[in-house]
Amino acid sequence: MAEPGLAARLHDLGLEPAEAGRWRIPLPEHANITADTLGLHATGPRAHRVAVRFEAADGAITDITYAGLDDAVRRLATLLTGLGVGRGDRVAIHTDARIETVMAHLATYRLGAIATTLSQRYGPDTLRHALRDSGATVLLTEAEAWRPVAFLRADCPDLRHVLVIGDTAQGEMAFNTWRDAAPATGPCVTTRADEPALLVYTSGSTGQPKGVLHAHSLPHAYRPTIELFYDLSLDMPDAVLWTPADWGWLAALVDTIYPALQAGQMLVCSNHRFDPDWALNFMARHGVTHTLLLPTGLNRMAQIAHPRQGRAFRLRCIFTGGEPLPVRTIRWVEEALGTVLNEGYGMSEVNHMIGNCRALRPIRHGSMGWEYPGHVAALVDEAGVEIADGEVGEIVTVPTTPTLFLGYWNRPDLTAAMRLGPWIRTGDLAVRDADGYYWYRGRGDDLIKAGGARIGPTEIEDVLMAHPAVAEAAVIGVPDAERGQAVQACIRLAAGVTADAALEDALRQHVRERLGGYKAPRHFAFLTEMPVTSSGKVSRSALRRMAAQ
Repeated sequence: MAEPGLAARLHDLGLEPAEAGRWRIPLPEHANITADTLGLHATGPRAHRVAVRFEAADGAITDITYAGLDDAVRRLATLLTGLGVGRGDRVAIHTDARIETVMAHLATYRLGAIATTLSQRYGPDTLRHALRDSGATVLLTEAEAWRPVAFLRADCPDLRHVLVIGDTAQGEMAFNTWRDAAPATGPCVTTRADEPALLVYTSGSTGQPKGVLHAHSLPHAYRPTIELFYDLSLDMPDAVLWTPADWGWLAALVDTIYPALQAGQMLVCSNHRFDPDWALNFMARHGVTHTLLLPTGLNRMAQIAHPRQGRAFRLRCIFTGGEPLPVRTIRWVEEALGTVLNEGYGMSEVNHMIGNCRALRPIRHGSMGWEYPGHVAALVDEAGVEIADGEVGEIVTVPTTPTLFLGYWNRPDLTAAMRLGPWIRTGDLAVRDADGYYWYRGRGDDLIKAGGARIGPTEIEDVLMAHPAVAEAAVIGVPDAERGQAVQACIRLAAGVTADAALEDALRQHVRERLGGYKAPRHFAFLTEMPVTSSGKVSRSALRRMAAQ
């Protein structure tokens, strides 16, 4: 049931009361991402406000207003129409964080076509698969990223046009050709709320990446929870949003880009390689108020003891998700950085079911948060039966959850496999306490089965991260002749710390004292850098492959 005062706040966010004391997020019959973001502010009081600011690697600044962005999007839409792009066609976007990326998305949605995001981190094999699998007819890319893999075009029979930012080769078109096109007139194509709009390829940590298809309802489905993630402060007069997350990843779009444009606020971006000092300076320089920061980046930033020394911040809230944060990083954000940190849970297929919002409820450090209004979350056993609080189970939701994807592109078999009776599976394990807070216990396939015990890696990682010698930790299971599997801790050490047998013993004892001997690592691997997926998460599958070599 809604807590005192909560009902009015949720009503203001557009939620409606539902059965069993829950809330629902109503979705319209028709929606179009461009109309529901840029279209709200292309004219009127915010038309001449900066919509997107880009800082190049050399520090040069480029601004575009809402009115200017609308004109550019209309011209690019005309160009794409001339290239044969129409409703349902796929336009591949292989560009980094920059104004042209925003233009490409909005022009594609405007036509009722499907924006297909391709991370520049993808290697040739992954990129080839995504281009062929999606059947994209047009590719928007950057010369520096495309030139080393341009040979792939011969392997993609559906790809008819390549638009390049920068120098072009024979058979390619300059992206800036959009400037010569007449602006498209009239409104966006009228699309249904459940009509395909966005195709995002997962990082492919196992096998080829899968195409995750989402609908035009995204801004409507995400708005209430985005407001909660950002602590109900997105309506301030001059918010500035930024994320260093890969713009080929769903989170950058739904957690930063769409919300900024939907709220008529300023989005700042840069293609500068992430560095903790640079990130802090960037946020101070541009007056960033709201940011999505991935746990890997936050953990690196937290090694800077005095982030406010020589810097003045306007930060109102940091939102993070993807994997649990150690308590010491959370405290660094709140004490050293002096701002609010809200954590959220979800995945590319279905998102924002669980999270924190300090403005609504107290935050329990280390928890995932609680079931968000407008969503249903539950924990079930392997048969799909709900379990009691305090037991480990798989996180599931229901088919009516508003952020649920439409399905896997060309893979109805994998889409069907996400069902477990009446539930939608996530593959993630958690425990729920008596007050409704969820506590992450790892991926189902990350579970370590040692000597008959089922061990989740996350709680061991949290304990290791609390040790001053550890900068980053990931725990995996490795084959063990006696116990089936043994716990191995993969460690990136803090600056100035040297790995030796004494340190291994100290870390093992550190875990044993807090979690018990059977959870203490039997093996250690000390790394200079953790392998990560394209979405910035530590890749345990890569660590397992390294351990097997």
